[in-house]
Amino acid sequence: MLLSVSCGRQHDAEQTVKAFVEENMQDGIQISDRDFADLGTTQLISDSLIQLMRQRGADLYKQGIAYSKAPDGALYYLRMRYVHDKDTLQNTFYLNQELTEVVAFK
Repeated sequence: MLLSVSCGRQHDAEQTVKAFVEENMQDGIQISDRDFADLGTTQLISDSLIQLMRQRGADLYKQGIAYSKAPDGALYYLRMRYVHDKDTLQNTFYLNQELTEVVAFK
């Protein structure tokens, strides 16, 4: 039973990240070979780190992304590797506890 719940949460997180990437990747940017690491959790991300990640964003993403409010307590994170112009890149996405919204990414 625990395995199926865990797999379901992984799938939910992947779907949330995929939607976020599709909505916030700069126009005309094409990526391929998306691969996700296992879903993890952390309590080590402070409000100031969240703000810093939001300000910095990443090169292939739009500026001024609207994020949800950062929840108190633990955040989930999911690493995504992908290929863009023959380069393998990676981003880490931090999600709310329901796995429905990206709070920040790097």
